[in-house]
Amino acid sequence: MDETEFWDMIDSTRSAAEGDPEEHADLLTERLLQLDPDAVLDFARHFEARYNRAYRWDLWGAASVLMDGAGEESFDYFRCWLIGQGREVFEGAVHDPDALAELLGDFDEELDGDGEELGYAADEAYERLTGTEAPELGIPPQPGEPEGVAFDVTDDAELAARYPRLWDRFGG
Repeated sequence: MDETEFWDMIDSTRSAAEGDPEEHADLLTERLLQLDPDAVLDFARHFEARYNRAYRWDLWGAASVLMDGAGEESFDYFRCWLIGQGREVFEGAVHDPDALAELLGDFDEELDGDGEELGYAADEAYERLTGTEAPELGIPPQPGEPEGVAFDVTDDAELAARYPRLWDRFGG
């Protein structure tokens, strides 16, 4: 599976789920079940690489603005959700987290920002296909600390200054 196929699968299942993250995860799992186990592992590698790439202080701050606070676990789920928003949103956010103000449509705190189940879709599909847990993916692990310069992601004044467009639209 190449990068284009990965993003096509993310996009088509998100579109079919009509914005419901749990339905998105269910549809993604069902699509992965149509593949052979090696292709499911390829998908998992693409997902995990992007998940690790999004482990950045600046994205954590953006998540804090959008979700009115984001602890470590909720930031993990946010990164899964961000991948689930597709290539344009993901790459745009990694490049400039404040651009999420323009990249996102509405953001419902009850529904959006939590893609926990998306993060398990490939593991679930692999296990259902093979009866065994997925092996190690053979990609570098997530760094011990987020990339970039650490800052207080709970400080509203800091968040408003760092993310003026995002704060104007979703903060406070």
